[in-house]
Amino acid sequence: MATTKKASEPTPVEKLTYGEASEELEAIIKSLESNQLELEESLAQYQRGVALLAELRGRLAGARQQVTALMGQIEADDEELHDTTLS
Repeated sequence: MATTKKASEPTPVEKLTYGEASEELEAIIKSLESNQLELEESLAQYQRGVALLAELRGRLAGARQQVTALMGQIEADDEELHDTTLS
């Protein structure tokens, strides 16, 4: 009787660092491009890749918002420093 070893569950995408998620997505893309997977495994990998991509895009959007807010603060501070109008 063959024993079936259950694969460990992958780490939830939200718990991965940006770098880990990016590396895993790269590995999934290479795996899918190799055409060596069975249909079911390809679908599972594709689903995981979609989840990783969504997480990465969300993090980038959040980082972009933070940078925009910080740049706004810097510009506001610069305007205050260079304000030459008399009060």
